[in-house]
Amino acid sequence: MAGFVDTSEFRNGLKILWEDKPYVIEYFQHVKPGKGSSFTRTKIRSLLDGRVLEPTLKSGDKVGTPDIESKDMQYLYVQDGDYYFMDKRNFEQTFLSKEGLGEAVNFLKENLDVEILFWNGKAINVSVPNSVDLKVTKCDPGVRGDTVSGALKPATMETGFTVNVPLFINEGDVLKIDTRDGGKYLTRVSTAG
Repeated sequence: MAGFVDTSEFRNGLKILWEDKPYVIEYFQHVKPGKGSSFTRTKIRSLLDGRVLEPTLKSGDKVGTPDIESKDMQYLYVQDGDYYFMDKRNFEQTFLSKEGLGEAVNFLKENLDVEILFWNGKAINVSVPNSVDLKVTKCDPGVRGDTVSGALKPATMETGFTVNVPLFINEGDVLKIDTRDGGKYLTRVSTAG
C-alpha cells in the first residue's frame, strides 16, 4: 500500500483502495448539513471489473492509496481471447483478457499506443487515447439525394465495433472515433480509394 488519503484530498481521477481493491474516484461532493457532521458522497469505479459504487464517508475518514504503476505500451495482437501489449522501452510483453479491457476492446488496433495500469505487478486496466482513427469495413451505401439533416446509419469498424455515422460515409473511409462514453463518430479522416 502506498499510503493514505483524507476525504478533504479527494479529486476526480484519484485512485483509492476500497475494500482492498483499487478504484478511481469519478465524482465526489463534500456535504455540510445544518445539523450533524459533514460527509463526502463519492462515486467510484473499480479498476478491476468496472463495477461502480457510491459510498458515503464521514469528513476526515482516510482511505488507502493503491500501489499502482502506469506504463506506456503498444497493442500488438489478440490470441485465444487475450490481448497482448508491449513496453516500447524494454520490449517486455503483458496481456489482459477481453473482460479486463471493457469498452477499450472496441478501439484496439495493431500498434496503437495505450496506457496500462499495473497493481501489485499485474496488468489490470488499459486507457486508450481519447480518439482513434478506424477504417469502415461494412456499411450500407449512401443513397443519392438522401439528405435528411442529422440522419445516421450503422457502420462496422475494422475492430468489429459498430458506430452510427452520417449517410455520406462509405466502406473504406477512415473515421476519427471518440473513445469516451462508448464511442461516437467525430469526423472523416480520409475517403475510400
